[in-house]
Amino acid sequence: MPFRYVIDKQRRLVLTTGEGIVTFAEMKSHQDRLIADPDRDLKFNQLIDISTVTELSVSVEEAKLLARRAVFSAESRRAVVASDKSVYGMFRLMQVYHELSAGHSHVGIFYDRDEALKWLGVGEDLGMF
Repeated sequence: MPFRYVIDKQRRLVLTTGEGIVTFAEMKSHQDRLIADPDRDLKFNQLIDISTVTELSVSVEEAKLLARRAVFSAESRRAVVASDKSVYGMFRLMQVYHELSAGHSHVGIFYDRDEALKWLGVGEDLGMF
């Protein structure tokens, strides 16, 4: 499975990782699982580490659909860490679509994991989860 997540209730943080080639169906399935998870709190923040994703098999229309889904509240911060320039670029596009939707959470896209953690207010690296 290209996406997995852990909910860290103590830090009020959802830690998501992705790897390899990721499709629209896999991204939507991840969102569906997260939305249905009883341990998820809408006000939690999220770190999405996709630094090992090599390709996103997602159209612009599919990206728009994913970006407009309300997974967290408007108070939440969601940091995405990407290393591949095309993956980073697609998430920047999704960030724009997300910001145009009503009640959107705050999203930051980063190349550097430490910068993402700092932006989220997490003082220490969480390791690979």
